[in-house]
Amino acid sequence: MSLSIAIFIFDDVEVLDFAGPLEVFYTASRVAVRLNQPQPFEVFSVAQSTQPTRTRANLQVQAHYTFQNHPPVDVLIVPGGVVTAELEKPAVLAWLAQVDAHTQLTASVCTGAFLLAKLGLLAGKQATTHWEDIPDLQAFAPETAVRADVPWVDNGRIVTSAGIAAGIGMSLHLVERLAGRELAVRTARQMQFDWE
Repeated sequence: MSLSIAIFIFDDVEVLDFAGPLEVFYTASRVAVRLNQPQPFEVFSVAQSTQPTRTRANLQVQAHYTFQNHPPVDVLIVPGGVVTAELEKPAVLAWLAQVDAHTQLTASVCTGAFLLAKLGLLAGKQATTHWEDIPDLQAFAPETAVRADVPWVDNGRIVTSAGIAAGIGMSLHLVERLAGRELAVRTARQMQFDWE
């Protein structure tokens, strides 16, 4: 049975923060099927409403599902971008907390780490974010050891990555964790992404 990968999208989300992981999990499934293996992942996006989401690059994206109608979530990916407004939305924070309570793992890309920190998910853990936001995340989450020297930090159930393109490498790492190294290597090759 496929693992469901939900990617949260919101106004001012960074395009590659969500599109990179989406492409990794989608490509991994495509590669697995080509190898006559079961499809390991079902990846989809979720937004707060049915209105198109306007990304930071002014691209309009229509999410697959909303908070009210998405399937059960095994893996939650929280991308970054301009997250200031999302940090102040009770409905967003409540949804993230509710979904996280039932996931196998929750991961962030870039400034998505601020949303995980707001929920208390990074307390007592190591984490990372975009290099430019390291001091702000450390001030925002003083109980978190924020690292600037790594592309991602894997705490087991909670994983964070550095900025933008680092989400691709983190997602390949998650493919390796969830479906094996061979598939992760083949996925990186299919995407022509230099990963290690």
